[in-house]
Amino acid sequence: MAAQGWRVGRRTVLCAAVAALALPGLAGCGSDGEAPPDTRGVQQLLDRRAAALRERDETTYLATVDRDATALRDRQRKVFGNLSQVPLASWEYRVRGTGGFAPAAGGGKRLAVRADLRYRLAGYDTVPVTVARKLTLAERGGRWYVAAEESDGSRLWDQGPVTVVRGAHSLVMGVGQDRARLRALAADADRAVPAVDAAWRGAWAHRVVVELPASLERMAGLLSASPASYSGIAAVTTGEVGGAGAAPADRVIVNPEAYGTLGTLGRQVVLTHETAHVATRPYTSSATPLWLSEGFADWAGYRATGRTARAAAPELAGAVSRGELPAKLPADADFGFAGEAQRLARAYEEGWLACRMIADKWGDAKLVEFYREVGGGRRRDGAVEAALGGVLGLSAEEFTARWRSYMTKELKE
Repeated sequence: MAAQGWRVGRRTVLCAAVAALALPGLAGCGSDGEAPPDTRGVQQLLDRRAAALRERDETTYLATVDRDATALRDRQRKVFGNLSQVPLASWEYRVRGTGGFAPAAGGGKRLAVRADLRYRLAGYDTVPVTVARKLTLAERGGRWYVAAEESDGSRLWDQGPVTVVRGAHSLVMGVGQDRARLRALAADADRAVPAVDAAWRGAWAHRVVVELPASLERMAGLLSASPASYSGIAAVTTGEVGGAGAAPADRVIVNPEAYGTLGTLGRQVVLTHETAHVATRPYTSSATPLWLSEGFADWAGYRATGRTARAAAPELAGAVSRGELPAKLPADADFGFAGEAQRLARAYEEGWLACRMIADKWGDAKLVEFYREVGGGRRRDGAVEAALGGVLGLSAEEFTARWRSYMTKELKE
């Protein structure tokens, strides 16, 4: 899973790879020679639970909760209500493994279960989002009930009632936000989609899902990260990097505090940038360097704004004016937040100017072709070099030399 974002005060984008959770199948092993639990009964319980939520049947949904788990029942009732406006196309659990039996208070048994929750948003997700879940089941009268369910708070509906606004090309979901602000965000997203269409010129969903949590802290909760990491980030995009042509279920998550400080141009650049990540995700792989994925998204964001290179790349322009012309394209490590803030900003600006140069010298279509060719590589080593030769007719050394000359020309005072 990848996440990208926009830092207020300078054009800086975050990109951090997050491995998708893969839950190993656990062999059931009962204590004292007991037979492994019947996972069919467990799956049937989870199927009833999922069907009740999809069909908006609160009584049946809560009936899957153990009678003694009163706190869990209260939380589940709230989450059920929080989901009332969310357009679900699917919602299901798949058992991944079970642990051993343990005695339950008052008789019966308890069972630890690992499962995947898989869901899709109607009209937007072509593949399901998968979330790992740990549950504890209690046996009563030969039937299983949910006694505990671990949640990391990484879903918007875990944080409160979700309000939904539909745009022409967007679905905006918010918690703790008034509907007027959500409608304004949908309008920004609706302008971003055709802007990306003009830049990418390739197959993609032509729609975007945007989430607006109540605060920076809640945004960090959705990303399972520290709030300090996102204090200056206006928006991030999450989704699985594949490179196989599949359309993953991406989400643009907006920081209500940082995004609110941006002007009209800033908001449009931000959402166009993030939407470009949604469009290019199926063609982004481990072979794609960050200077290309982030540079392309910035190029799409600034493409129709008329901003000069010096205005859009102030950190790099200052460095070049001091005679600090970069010798090579930025490495992935240069895009980490642990480093110097100015160097981070320059890394994104350098990637943007590399993509801008390709579009200026060879045309927009060649930039898109180059992006797709790199992402189609089987591995990082040699992918950029092969695409440079095949698409642009240049060696890596020739491309770097042209990029350095282009920077000098575009950023001169």
